[in-house]
Amino acid sequence: MSRFFTTGSDSESESSLSGEELVTKPVGGNYGKQPLLLSEDEEDTKRVVRSAKDKRFEELTNLIRTIRNAMKIRDVTKCLEEFELLGKAYGKAKSIVDKEGVPRFYIRILADLEDYLNEMNKNNAKALSTLRQKIRKYNRDFESHITNYKQNPEQSADEDAEKNEEDSEGSSDEDEDEDGVSAAAFLKKKSEAPSGESRKFLKKMEDDDEDSEDSEDDEDWDTGSTSSDSDSEEEEGKQTVLASRFLKKAPTTEEDKKAAEKKREDKAKKKHDRKSKRLDEEEEDNEGGEWERVRGGVPLVKEKPKMFAKGTEITHAVVIKKLNEILQARGKKGTDRAAQIELLQLLVQIASENNLGEGVIVKIKFNIIASLYDYNPNLATYMKPEMWQKCLDCINELMDILFANPNIFVGENILEESENLHNVDQPLRVRGCILTLVERMDEEFTKIMQNTDPHSQEYVEHLKDEAQVCAIIERVQRYLEEKGTTEEVCRVYLRRILHTYYKFDYKAHQRQLTPPEGSSKSEQDQAENEGEDSAVLMERLCKYIYAKDRTDRIRTCAILCHIYHHALHSRWYQARDLMLMSHLQDNIQHADPPVQILYNRTMVQLGICAFRQGLTKDAHNALLDIQSSGRAKELLGQGLLLRSLQERNQEQEKVERRRQVPFHLHINLELLECVYLVSAMLLEIPYMAAHESDARRRMISKQFHHQLRVGERQPLLGPPESMREHVVAASKAMKMGDWKTCHSFIINEKMNGKVWDLFPEADKVRTMLVRKIQEESLRTYLFTYSSVYDSISMETLSDMFELDLPTVHSIISKMIINEELMASLDQPTQTVVMHRTEPTAQQNLALQLAEKLGSLVENNERVFDHKQGTYGGYFRDQKDGYRKNEGYMRRGGYRQQQSQTAY
Repeated sequence: MSRFFTTGSDSESESSLSGEELVTKPVGGNYGKQPLLLSEDEEDTKRVVRSAKDKRFEELTNLIRTIRNAMKIRDVTKCLEEFELLGKAYGKAKSIVDKEGVPRFYIRILADLEDYLNEMNKNNAKALSTLRQKIRKYNRDFESHITNYKQNPEQSADEDAEKNEEDSEGSSDEDEDEDGVSAAAFLKKKSEAPSGESRKFLKKMEDDDEDSEDSEDDEDWDTGSTSSDSDSEEEEGKQTVLASRFLKKAPTTEEDKKAAEKKREDKAKKKHDRKSKRLDEEEEDNEGGEWERVRGGVPLVKEKPKMFAKGTEITHAVVIKKLNEILQARGKKGTDRAAQIELLQLLVQIASENNLGEGVIVKIKFNIIASLYDYNPNLATYMKPEMWQKCLDCINELMDILFANPNIFVGENILEESENLHNVDQPLRVRGCILTLVERMDEEFTKIMQNTDPHSQEYVEHLKDEAQVCAIIERVQRYLEEKGTTEEVCRVYLRRILHTYYKFDYKAHQRQLTPPEGSSKSEQDQAENEGEDSAVLMERLCKYIYAKDRTDRIRTCAILCHIYHHALHSRWYQARDLMLMSHLQDNIQHADPPVQILYNRTMVQLGICAFRQGLTKDAHNALLDIQSSGRAKELLGQGLLLRSLQERNQEQEKVERRRQVPFHLHINLELLECVYLVSAMLLEIPYMAAHESDARRRMISKQFHHQLRVGERQPLLGPPESMREHVVAASKAMKMGDWKTCHSFIINEKMNGKVWDLFPEADKVRTMLVRKIQEESLRTYLFTYSSVYDSISMETLSDMFELDLPTVHSIISKMIINEELMASLDQPTQTVVMHRTEPTAQQNLALQLAEKLGSLVENNERVFDHKQGTYGGYFRDQKDGYRKNEGYMRRGGYRQQQSQTAY
């Protein structure tokens, strides 16, 4: 039996102690070592026997407490370390968990930690990603528990509290009160508390001492005498188990039960009275002003910084000196940029309160706007919404001051020594450039739009700020037209153009289509003068830049924007002439990347405009370079393609991302590709039919042929789904001359929703497409089946393709004139008489065989000459000349005539 439970009398225990120290006998009889001495404090300390469950759960709760503290300070690395330790501790407690079940507090920390990681940003990216992966993998085993906890977290918390109370009551000893909180545990808890709670802590300790005294008086323990123990020891051979001495006795009679219940009620009442008394004392302390009851931390009273000492006279020199002091800290490491902006705003307020004049205020305003731009040191970071709004308000206030005070002159060429901020007798002069601030504002707006999700409501809200940006640019334009130089006017005009060129003017378009009926000419002129059309505005601004600008870049950007605006409003011939006269295509490769992106966007818009006008060949030529590269998305500045690190490193990728065009300026890439493929189909299918037997025919569009080959490789041909499949199916139908099937594949509900409804005049575009399909299908039919007919009536062709007779006559006449069709027109009978001058398929094969045999003979003769050793010389030249003439005569006939027909 264990020595802990062996019988020992009080006299024996007393005799074992000598004086103030206890000498313990060394184990194993090693008397040479110094004995272990115990002091009185160690002697009086009572050992607490805890179960394995309490030990393991306490270890888990301590780790959980550390994780929650790390979560509060957003230390993800600490969270990761403690979470790994928590997993190991849970593995040690696995046997206990299997018996008792998974504790609620463990499920709660897993769920809270997962929610915390999902809501966090990516500052500690490595630790955050590692911890997120581990918590997701680990939580799979507790998925049902976490789901139940998330459905009702409050109930789970209440159950845990009740369970903890029961456990604490069950394992409490003499020193514990009814709440199950021991004095030692409370001391440990209070040692971590702030020093400001010392008074409450002492009161709590006094209450706990009183509770412990009550509990000692009220406990019903077995109080058998020492003599009875000795008698029992003698009877049982001194092997009696002492565990029974430490067990409570259950009340046996009704009177004992009532007495115990009454004691519990009295004890609860005393505790309630002590608690209410303590709360009253705390309220009295709060009224005295010594203590303050707060929630969530100490309230911070934000005081305004003192700009000047008390009694200082506020003058221009003092304010400028303070301004220079604030600006000296600008850009230095550790400078609080937000505080610097607040100081400058406070300085403006002080200057206005002391009536120091508008010159000082303008100078400080310039520095406030510059500080707002410098708030984000990283070039790729965009301004926060509150800073952006402050910037717009500050620029508007600055413009109000400049318009209200015409005697204030601002400019970059004004030196600080020559500034005049307060002398009213002379014009006020302030160093600063309002145009530079507005250009930076425009760049920040572009940066905000680039870094916002284009499919969110936030993007729409940011896009509404463009009206304020345009209004500020217009105000600066009016100001510089009066006081600015020619170069500054050109720069602000370009900013105005960049916010106008890509917008479709629906009002002007509607006025052109349907002029107001019943209104006189003067009323129409008045309506036009109320709002200047974008075409008139672009014409005025661009012509000024063409005449006055001295830099090639501004002029180039203005020309490209002007062409884009013409093409957007279907003014094809003006846009084409301006592009050809500018000769931009000759030297655009030497321009900077943003200008090249603008050039690509202009060419694409020019090609779409030509397609709307029915000029398929011009549309194809304009779109050929962009579409054949396979990088249309990147060339238009609408995104980056996936590349390896060898082709583009991270720095280059960041630079290219800054060049991207905002989403509201994007051109629909699917529409662009559809326009190109349809234009290629209308050109390529008739050409393929005309040169079907020509082995050396050229390809007009490689991308179109690639799509045809992809369609031919498919083992199963189902109904077309994508836009490309629709174009391929329409091309196959046009090859056979079936224009109706081709029309059904090109124009249907699916294609209307994807492409055709996106055009401003969708019905007009669809009508043009039907007409083009009919005409090109007629040409393809004549090329394909001309060898079958001796003659064919034009009325029959007109009925087949639903074209009027003059149109059919015109198409056939052009084919005959261009020598594409060997035929003649019989006017009296309105028929097309075919001339059988073109070789048949069998004749074409024979010609190809003859060419191959001739080349084979020439190769054999060269090999024979090489073996004989006859290299060059007069005879060989003569022989080669004879062979060339002979081959030329042999390949004459039909081949010569066919080449004339093809070209």
